[in-house]
Amino acid sequence: MSIDLDLFDYRPITEREPLSWPGGKGVAFYVGLNIEHFYVDLPGTATFEGTTVLTPDSLNYGWRDYGPRVGIWRQITLLDKHGVKAGALLNSDVVERYPQIIAAGRERGWAWLGHGASNSHLFTGLERADEAAKIAQVLETIERGTGVRPRGWMGPGLIETFNTPELLAAQGVEYVLDWTNDDQPYPTKVPGLLSVPYSVELNDIGVFLTKGLTGPDFVQMVKDQVDQLAADAADGSGRVLALALHPFITGQAFRARYLDEALDYVVSHPAVWTATADEIADHFRSATG
Repeated sequence: MSIDLDLFDYRPITEREPLSWPGGKGVAFYVGLNIEHFYVDLPGTATFEGTTVLTPDSLNYGWRDYGPRVGIWRQITLLDKHGVKAGALLNSDVVERYPQIIAAGRERGWAWLGHGASNSHLFTGLERADEAAKIAQVLETIERGTGVRPRGWMGPGLIETFNTPELLAAQGVEYVLDWTNDDQPYPTKVPGLLSVPYSVELNDIGVFLTKGLTGPDFVQMVKDQVDQLAADAADGSGRVLALALHPFITGQAFRARYLDEALDYVVSHPAVWTATADEIADHFRSATG
């Protein structure tokens, strides 16, 4: 049996009301900074598939663990340099394990989004009541650690069940990033729940790990993206530029200069409003009623 998705309507971007961002800017830019925890006895994002069947997989675990130990601090320095407040896509298991990262984000006023409990546990095959309980625990843990209840959500691996959107809205979540199918926010059929753009293309895992591209390639992709979105927005139809980052990827020393160049180009672009995903969702609601 085939199932059609009934979460949102098809409405081409050519048939929507004009949308502009604060200051008349054409492109709203935010950084989705993935702050994640992985378990040593479960598979996860891998740089070398040959050892993923081993327990412990010390090669891949150690590579990922570079992120919270070293890489994120390099990224924080660059975000601070360019005046960017991260949208922290936060596994709730991070709260107890990496409290210094939570403290750094609180000091900087980051936006905190729920991102499941860990990136070793995806939202698949869950009964409705079990999923509701897990979502509540994630949101409560993040609120307890950060002082802020998440208003946005991205599932681990961008994975949902058919129940996830309704369960999130019932817990007060206002927007999701899982559906990477647009350059603008849009309302879903779940009352009160928006979809806000995210990217699996302009995403450092896809760029460097999946496609095997270089630092200069990454910079050029970011430049091309913002330039094209700005041109698209010239007709009054504002766009969103989401840059997805992972500390164990662009937090690596040899990639830092390229992240620096990319951020400098975007935040200096005359068409760009630098924001958080929370701010983008808020402005979209106020602008569209």
